[in-house]
Amino acid sequence: MKYINNAKIILKDRIVEGKALAYDEKISGVVSVGSIPAGAEVIDAKGAYVAPGFIDIHIHGYMGEDSSDGKAEGIRKMSEGIVKNGVTAWLPTTMTVSVEQLEKAFAAIASVKEESKSWNGSAILGVNAEGPYINAKKKGAQAEENILLPDASFFKKHGDLIKIATMAPEQDKDFAAIRELKQNTDILISMGHTNATFEEAMAATENGVGHVTHLFNAQTPLTHRAPGVVGAALTADVSVELICDTFHIHKGLFSLIAKVKGDKLCLITDCTRGGGMPDGEYDLGGQTFTLKGIECLLSDGTIAGSVLKMNQAVRNVYENTDLPLFEVVNAASLNPANAIGVGAFKGSIESGKDADLVIFDENINIQKTIIGGTVRYEA
Repeated sequence: MKYINNAKIILKDRIVEGKALAYDEKISGVVSVGSIPAGAEVIDAKGAYVAPGFIDIHIHGYMGEDSSDGKAEGIRKMSEGIVKNGVTAWLPTTMTVSVEQLEKAFAAIASVKEESKSWNGSAILGVNAEGPYINAKKKGAQAEENILLPDASFFKKHGDLIKIATMAPEQDKDFAAIRELKQNTDILISMGHTNATFEEAMAATENGVGHVTHLFNAQTPLTHRAPGVVGAALTADVSVELICDTFHIHKGLFSLIAKVKGDKLCLITDCTRGGGMPDGEYDLGGQTFTLKGIECLLSDGTIAGSVLKMNQAVRNVYENTDLPLFEVVNAASLNPANAIGVGAFKGSIESGKDADLVIFDENINIQKTIIGGTVRYEA
């Protein structure tokens, strides 16, 4: 048994001090300091926080690599990069590229999924397929020539790997593909890059949509006479993603969305290959974007993902809301874990769950990342 001592332990509903955290590959529990046996392996947190590891369910790239490239070594490099940001598990996220490119990308990700459980990087839980079944009117930075009408068979073929699939529900006649996927797979169907009306979006949630891709971005907005997809997302019992880089979403909205959605709020990065890289030009789904500071833009000014790090997202929300830290951490760990169906063994510090942990200071700077009880990163 290993122990973390002298830490502020972030549980899902409170923060505990004056105790120790016991774990091996799984979490044993919060114990008294006096119960730590002599000679045990102990990490002295020196007053820092210990929290469940962050789970990024929507991230395209990092350190010059991209999930859509179809390169196993690129996925490995991304994992080794984002573990430094406190991410213990993630979903490599593909773009609206050709079906052939998607097949190649899925194969590359699948080829290292098992290896990722023990490498010095974040563990892969599956794939997030953002497209190709979207609406060209809300394509954002997706390539229009690769957009297709909804077809359940392609996603069903990869149902063991795909955890989330983004679709524009208004493109799916009678929601046939959505219903088929809901009934025959464990894929979380998300509406995104959609021009749906409020009524269409609400109907979609009744037919199998359970999630909303990067809320506010690439979807019909909330207005007082046409509530749009945003209004449906805030009304229906669905989980939502939020890119809290203060550019995609004004920081003044963080509190509102958190209070409306509660445990259905999932922080994501939507990070591109520009993440962790200097300003310059990069590729996203076959299109060139320019990175300047926190802004990623196509030549026409369209936002093209982000360079957000997950610990920065947590910091941004914590600093710009009155939410307790444990609730902010939940949005980066337990909430996304529950959304994709892994909350029974990941996402919170509870006895029996995987010992996926992160230690950070008061500014959410990552000091250690632990996956399956093993330190995978140390600052």
